[in-house]
Amino acid sequence: MAVWFAEKALLPDGWAHNVSITISDSGDITGIVANAAPDGERLPGIVVPGMPNLHSHAFQRAMAGLTEVVANPSDSFWSWRDLMYRMAAKITPDQVEIIARYLYIEMLKAGYTSVAEFHYLHHDNHGNPYSLQDSLALRISRAASQSGIGLTLLPVLYSYAGFSGQPPGQGQRRFIQDTDSYLALHHYLTAQLAREPMQRTGLCFHSLRAVTPEQIQQVLAYHAHQPQPVHIHIAEQQKEVDDCLAWCGQRPVAWLFDHVAVDHHWCLIHATHLSVPETDRLAASGAVAGLCPTTEANLGDGIFPGQRYLSQGGLWGIGSDSHITVSVAEELRWLEYGQRLQDQRRNRLALPDEPAIGNVLYQGALRGGAQALGQKIGRLQPGYRADLLVLDDREPFIATASDAMRLNRWLFACSANPVRHVMTGGRWVIKDGHHADDESLSVAFIRVLKQLR
Repeated sequence: MAVWFAEKALLPDGWAHNVSITISDSGDITGIVANAAPDGERLPGIVVPGMPNLHSHAFQRAMAGLTEVVANPSDSFWSWRDLMYRMAAKITPDQVEIIARYLYIEMLKAGYTSVAEFHYLHHDNHGNPYSLQDSLALRISRAASQSGIGLTLLPVLYSYAGFSGQPPGQGQRRFIQDTDSYLALHHYLTAQLAREPMQRTGLCFHSLRAVTPEQIQQVLAYHAHQPQPVHIHIAEQQKEVDDCLAWCGQRPVAWLFDHVAVDHHWCLIHATHLSVPETDRLAASGAVAGLCPTTEANLGDGIFPGQRYLSQGGLWGIGSDSHITVSVAEELRWLEYGQRLQDQRRNRLALPDEPAIGNVLYQGALRGGAQALGQKIGRLQPGYRADLLVLDDREPFIATASDAMRLNRWLFACSANPVRHVMTGGRWVIKDGHHADDESLSVAFIRVLKQLR
């Protein structure tokens, strides 16, 4: 057991001062006392809960910055996807593990303390399955364990190239599974990750275009006895909406809600192109809208109807997706800025009882992210995992902010990253902005980037 003392900490009901935090040997918070006498070791800064990252494709970090070249006057998500397929076709298991490990350390430094990995890179370069024991998903698990980040591993069911069961193309050969092979992999990974104290699995369908309705029902029925997080890409691109309409006469979110019992276990990633009825149904369902503003901007996806969704009480969280950048502050800032650009007005994502945008953004992303990952995280509260950030109180904007303005100052004013120390599961994994593996892993990552160049 360890006792830490923070002069300022963000608790579920707001900022508290002189906070004593007791953490068990297993890495959970067992006690929180505000207005306490100084006790235990002092935390050198301002303490906030670590942020869950609800959507990641780790291998795509190696592509960052390489696709910002005009190859087609009509460049879009779909032309970007062709380049991604080329990267996916050549990457090796060792490279996958190095990229993921490097990325996860970047996430920790940025303020993410857990991640949902949307993992669809299943087979070798020729499309042949690895054995279960050699699964690339286990490389992801190992990278998370070695970096110290919490993990919800989402092996992805990906069977088809488009609606109506269109056969997959060559670029998708590493992704493709049928229902039986998917369930076998999921069962195996669930048993393996049960040995890791900060890891678990969830269910995942790549998208409505990549699976059939029968597959969705089969997978959900198989796991009905043990509900899990369920993630799916949905309505990211207008073309996807148009193709869905051509297939079934409905928009993707409308179809999903009419055919599946969508509830609080679900996370709908990139629910960008929503009608008003779809927005309201999603908000009322208790499911999480998974938003990745920097990737959605980079790919030209569109802008989520954030104001209406928040006004209806909808849950949401953030992910870094393709990792064009890795920054909690940037994802949250661009979520708000996208609404401003769309409406040509300021301060859009406020709530009736909370006018400070930074507070709405950070607290909302904590709540939705924790639910999407299916882990007891995102709160400094007894019974939750001890995942926390220490913000540098030597940073001028942080040091001089009032409680009401502190998150605004971080998210909208700080040029440099103020995250100084990071704890996950009661263990310090980032100290003074550094990870123990920084030097050796940087060398390995440079080698991988040269190999893939």
